[in-house]
Amino acid sequence: MKYSNIVPVTLIALAALTLSACNRPTADTTPAAVPVPGPAGATGATGDTGSTGSAGATGSTGATGQTGATGGDTVVIVPNGAASR
Repeated sequence: MKYSNIVPVTLIALAALTLSACNRPTADTTPAAVPVPGPAGATGATGDTGSTGSAGATGSTGATGQTGATGGDTVVIVPNGAASR
């Protein structure tokens, strides 16, 4: 019984030594240089005005109006002097 406990303990110790003997690659922890933009420059000049667009299409003809009402009892008075001119 005493020897049966020694074998597993020895195997565990050898495994621990084997794993700890490995060289782990070290990660580069230095931060990468990030460019920081500077202040904005002056605004550029205004561009030229664009050309005028072409004329639009002509609209359609409007609807015809309604017929006027009949005179009925309308009396037209013509002055005497107006007919001789």
